[in-house]
This record gives sequence, C-alpha cells and structure tokens, in this order.
Amino acid sequence: MIKRFFRHLWSVYWQAPRIFPQHTRAILADAIMRAETGHAGEICLVIEASLTPWQLWCGLSAHERAIEVFSRQRVWDTEHNSGLLIYLLLADRAVEIVADRGLCKKEISGAWPDVLDALRQALAAGKFEAGCLTAIDTAGQLMRQHFPVTGSGANELPNHVEWL
Repeated sequence: MIKRFFRHLWSVYWQAPRIFPQHTRAILADAIMRAETGHAGEICLVIEASLTPWQLWCGLSAHERAIEVFSRQRVWDTEHNSGLLIYLLLADRAVEIVADRGLCKKEISGAWPDVLDALRQALAAGKFEAGCLTAIDTAGQLMRQHFPVTGSGANELPNHVEWL
C-alpha cells in the first residue's frame, strides 16, 4: 500500500508529463481521428498519471477505475453503443480496454486481449507513443472489419486524448 502510494506520487510530478507531452497527445488525437473513419465505433484514449490518495486507500484497481472513467466520459453514449475506451494508468503501469455493449456483441471482443498485450509490451519497452498509436490503429481496423458504418457514421465523441 505504501509502495503504491509513493509510486502514484512520483508519477504525478515527474513521470507523466515527460512520457506524454502535449505534442505526443496531439499526434495520438490525430491517430484517433484517422482510426475512426469507415466504421460506426468511437475510440477514446484516456491517460491518467495516478490515482488520488482516497482512491488508493479504497484499493481501487485500474480495471475498476477504467469502468468509472468509461461512465464519466460518457463513452457509452453513442447511437450504436459502439464506444471503446483505451485507459492507461501510468503509476500502476496498467492498461485497460472497456468496450460498450454494441461492440461486445460482435466477434471483435475476443481481439481486445491481444491489443492489450501488444500495448503492454510496447509500454514496458518504453515505446509509449508507438504503443498507443498501434493500439488505436488496430482498434480502428477491427471496428472497420466488424462494425462498418451504418447511417451517417457521425463522430459522436471528441477525438482528443483525455488527460486526467
């Protein structure tokens, strides 16, 4: 518990801004925009440096936090229930994917563990930008394959990278 607390404290002040500076977040936002063409899905990337002391005290896991962020960011609020959250918790070196129920009904849901594994490997190797770009691109390809555009295909959620 104490070790995790200090890891989160360190991440907030030193690690996170260095790993994902503004220009990197702009590149990732561009990648999201490109990856969302040709399908009815919505991709959101949320990067969180660390949890609050209260969240740590309560023992909140990265998966529980990802579900919370999915709800707060309203990723579920799309016409086809086709929102996808890629969540990074830097202090715990954790990544999670939360897919809305429209995506879970498709064969696509079996591919998320592979996307997560590739992203984890890239992050462990220090290739933060490249790992995120690959995850975003792969998610876009999978959605084009399994969730093609029906109707207007309008962009329902912002394409920027959310920084919590």
